[in-house]
Order: sequence, then structure tokens, then C-alpha cells
Amino acid sequence: MCHCLNCQKRSGSAVTVQARWAEAHVTLAGTFQSWTGAGDSGGQATFRFCPQCGGTVAYTVAALPGMIAIPVGAFADPQFPAPEVSIYEERKHGWVAVLGDGVAHIE
Repeated sequence: MCHCLNCQKRSGSAVTVQARWAEAHVTLAGTFQSWTGAGDSGGQATFRFCPQCGGTVAYTVAALPGMIAIPVGAFADPQFPAPEVSIYEERKHGWVAVLGDGVAHIE
């Protein structure tokens, strides 16, 4: 779960939630476009998105080579496991509550 300002602006939401796996274990199918930009830390991230609806399909972050992130909303599964880490909490909206046992809270 990320509260950074760039994720907020990019997603149009107060927070983004993604699941990450080794890129070698993920297969993306279908057509997508790519866009690369810098995060709050200045590191590069490449976003893959649907050219028809604009929804983010996946993204990679230069600081985490070999990993790929899939937005949890792309699974459309209310039973998807809760986040384990919440980052950039100093930019978290005051009305957002990050709940769950064992969640790591990182400013």
C-alpha cells in the first residue's frame, strides 16, 4: 500500500494497493501501453496500462529489479489478502485508516 503523492496523482485515489511477485512468475497477456515516470524518491517506474480503459495492468520499479506489481483492484476479488506493508504514511490522508494485524507502517 503506497500513500506517496505520485501514486495519489497517478491513480486518482488517496492510496494505491498492489501485490508484488518475481517478474519471472508473471505472464501478462493482451495489449497494453507503457509509460515511465519518477516516484517521490526520484526512482523510475514503468507502468503498463490498458489502451482502451486506461486501467493500470502492472508496473515495475527500477529499485526492485526482477519484481512486478499488479494493482489489487485488477483482480476484482474482495477476498484478496490484506496488505502487509504501508509506505509513505507521512503523506497519508488523515481519514485513511490502515488496519490489519502485522502491517508494517513506514513513514
